Amino acid sequence: MLHRALATTALTLCASMAVAEFELTILHTNDFHARFEPITRYDNTCKEDANQAGECYGGSARLATAISDARGRHENTILVDGGDQFQGTLFYTYYKGTMAAKMMNKMGYDAMTVGNHEFDDGPEVLRGFMDALNFPILMSNADVSGEKYLAGVLKKSTVISRGGERIGLIGVTPQNTDELASPGPYIVFYDPVDGVQTQVNLLRDQGINKIIVLSHSGYLVDQRIAAETEGVDVIVGGHSNTYLHSDDEDAAGPYPTMVGNTAIVQAYAYGKFLGELNVVFDDDGELVSAVGAPLIMDASVHEDESIKARVTEAAIPLDKIRNEVVGEAVEAIDGSSASCRAGPCAMGIAMAEAMLGRVRDQGIDVAITNGGGVRSGIDMGEITKGEVLTVAPFQNTMSTFRLTGAQIVAALENGFSQVGEDAGRFPQVAGMTVTYDASAEPGSRVRDVTVGGAPLEMDKLYGVVSNNYLRGGGDGYRVFVDAEDAYDFGPDVADVLADYLSLNSPFTPMVDDRIKPAE
Repeated sequence: MLHRALATTALTLCASMAVAEFELTILHTNDFHARFEPITRYDNTCKEDANQAGECYGGSARLATAISDARGRHENTILVDGGDQFQGTLFYTYYKGTMAAKMMNKMGYDAMTVGNHEFDDGPEVLRGFMDALNFPILMSNADVSGEKYLAGVLKKSTVISRGGERIGLIGVTPQNTDELASPGPYIVFYDPVDGVQTQVNLLRDQGINKIIVLSHSGYLVDQRIAAETEGVDVIVGGHSNTYLHSDDEDAAGPYPTMVGNTAIVQAYAYGKFLGELNVVFDDDGELVSAVGAPLIMDASVHEDESIKARVTEAAIPLDKIRNEVVGEAVEAIDGSSASCRAGPCAMGIAMAEAMLGRVRDQGIDVAITNGGGVRSGIDMGEITKGEVLTVAPFQNTMSTFRLTGAQIVAALENGFSQVGEDAGRFPQVAGMTVTYDASAEPGSRVRDVTVGGAPLEMDKLYGVVSNNYLRGGGDGYRVFVDAEDAYDFGPDVADVLADYLSLNSPFTPMVDDRIKPAE
């Protein structure tokens, strides 16, 4: 039985049943990113000997056990996902959405929302994933009528039944998905508040008074949705990889976070936790109680043997690539989202230095990449190609181009425009130093920039290396689109990083003040 402490939660809920009509347990995941195998504490793939030693977390086999256990402890349960099943390991590169669909079907998910990474390979791959699912995938804040693969198929909301009660589910995806992924030109994304409220009203017209939003928009946006809509009881979040807990000072907020009468939950990422929220509705469908916790998927959770066997078999075609040793790390290389989306991080610096080092002799002065492009860290010891591919799984190629100093400042302004929001656009750089003030007005956040030790000259042309995703305007870097002398077909960023780590092996990670807040 998982986490006996939840017994007190159950007792609290039972005490409420005298005046309540309906109790529901919401089991939830988000931002799984193809972590079918157990992960290390740095979110990279955990080797089997370390897993057997009890040093690993997550993996589909543990999630399956935890889900089954929770269903056994509660009468009415639903299982939902906050988006971003796609992308993150070689499993996605090799199988695309096929394996995720099989695993989610096996575990019995009831619904999920579309994450931005579900669009990484375009609407056609998303449609194939949808066709393989035994449950609906939802997105309320977009018009897909002009996209042939999704029109008439992708639902905005759905209704499921538990214990004789109908429950409305609504999906939300980031409004800026066109900047974050590759949805194509025929989908129009709009404000999630408008999308959610429209669906709430339609569900209410059907007599449905218990409504759950599955939101892949981030913790801060979820709070805005809760504050600016009426009729939403629970928001199951994703996108910002937020760890919520009511009894852990390291958490970003309580679990659940209450905004008015709306309970907001999220369960970090990568299958490290299974969220379990117990809610009670009264006879009028009003939320009267919401308690629970994210359950950690550590070694105390037994791995389901049949699921583990399936994952092991699916890994066979990947092993030759990912088991190749490319170097050694003297100590762990931090690549966590919390670090790389908020400031210079060890893995982000390594990636930027690797990119600049590859093309410096081509007249390139600086590297600018995005913290969101760093998807994990690497633990101390042997570094494998598989670990590097988990750090940089997107198959992005290096792009080189020329920008004026003024355009570089504009790019950095964009990079600092969402500090504190866990946004992926935070810049990781090489060849330059930057001082910024995130609280300043747009256009004046960047205070000081040097390139090669000299002050940046606004009219001078500089050679820049980045990745083809940012060169195409991704993460808001639209200034890169009109760059001069652009070449977007360089080597894969993962290969460049692997070569850099190998060349500098044994590798000692470092973090400096190349980017620092203004005093």
